[in-house]
Amino acid sequence: MAVRAQVPAAAASQSACRLSSAPGWKKQDLPTFRSMTSSTDLQFMQDALALARLAAPACRPNPAVGCVLVGADGQLLGRGMTQRPGQAHAEVMALRDARSRGASVAGATAYVTLEPCAHQGRTPPCCDALTEAGIARVVVAVRDPNPRVAGQGLARLRAAGVDVTLGVGATDSRELNLGFFSRMLRGLPWLRVKAAASLDGRTALPNGVSQWITSLQARADGHAWRARADAILTGMGTILGDDPRLDVRGVDLPRQPVLVIADSALRTPLDARLWRVRDRQVLIYTASASPEPAAALRARGAEVVCLPRADPAQADGRQVDLRSLLRDLAARGVGELHVEAGGILGGALWRAGLVDELLLYQAPLLLGEGAGIAQLAPLTTVAQGVALDYVDVARIGPDLRLRARLRGSSRWLHADGAAR
Repeated sequence: MAVRAQVPAAAASQSACRLSSAPGWKKQDLPTFRSMTSSTDLQFMQDALALARLAAPACRPNPAVGCVLVGADGQLLGRGMTQRPGQAHAEVMALRDARSRGASVAGATAYVTLEPCAHQGRTPPCCDALTEAGIARVVVAVRDPNPRVAGQGLARLRAAGVDVTLGVGATDSRELNLGFFSRMLRGLPWLRVKAAASLDGRTALPNGVSQWITSLQARADGHAWRARADAILTGMGTILGDDPRLDVRGVDLPRQPVLVIADSALRTPLDARLWRVRDRQVLIYTASASPEPAAALRARGAEVVCLPRADPAQADGRQVDLRSLLRDLAARGVGELHVEAGGILGGALWRAGLVDELLLYQAPLLLGEGAGIAQLAPLTTVAQGVALDYVDVARIGPDLRLRARLRGSSRWLHADGAAR
């Protein structure tokens, strides 16, 4: 299939672009006072979103949430963000911050980027913590799609007499937590395919050489996108051809993303460079029932999962069921899945309609013959191509970074009822 992209409305593009760029906010950058005007809800919500961005690397698989507590006079009373799983949520951290400042939050407004939880998990319900502290008004960006919450936090706040405003900063909040929303609403990760190509769309020469088509700056930016993901997916073409580590380097992270390998015949080498990354979970999905190679890979520290699907095009008639692979990853808490793979796996994902977003680094270089971005089926008309919408275009060193999404891929994102 061919790929065709168009530019959407400017407002939507700017919103998505602003968030995905994830600027390097620092806590001290946030203002401590704003005059209370009709526009301050959005301004304070942007402050809360800045905190949520800071939380993103450490809090997954939980959503990244920020909270700002503000007095009636516009004075900042406290702020907080989601901590590691099992630790305090953003609202509780903001209340603790206010107490440490000696500030009373009675009658204050809380700005929260996601609906306060209403269930007892590893931490108590945040909606109760807000009401018990005397918060008078809560401004929420978007409802929590988690079925255990799904409006119950808002209902409990209102039942306690708290004034609730919903929908301020909703688009930005969803963008920040695309993986969480995808996992909750679709039962699938948000799947982003990364590729590096020349201007004529070549990802490698006919002899397989691909290092390096894009610049050092583009490769460093690619590590930042790896860092955003819960897991990195690759296939055997990449493992055998490039012998990559596929880890995150140059970015301070509390953990490495899970490495996921689609290996239908269990051919992953036991001496591959990927094993050199310490304290990283490796998941290998296969269509093979051979016990000996599976045992050897498990001895190397990998978890091997057999998810076969009949495929007459394969020599042995079997390949990994990719949709089942994605559903299993979502069940394991993987929200954002970053794919760095060759044309075979990439093409299979595109043909199956499983790709949500393309992250393409394009170098000002012509290579002529060589490998393309994905192996897609031949078409007879241009209309049969896969249509995408550009999200943003950025200059990264001498290269361009283009992001485009499968047209209609995020319609489900608004099924959470943010306007209710």
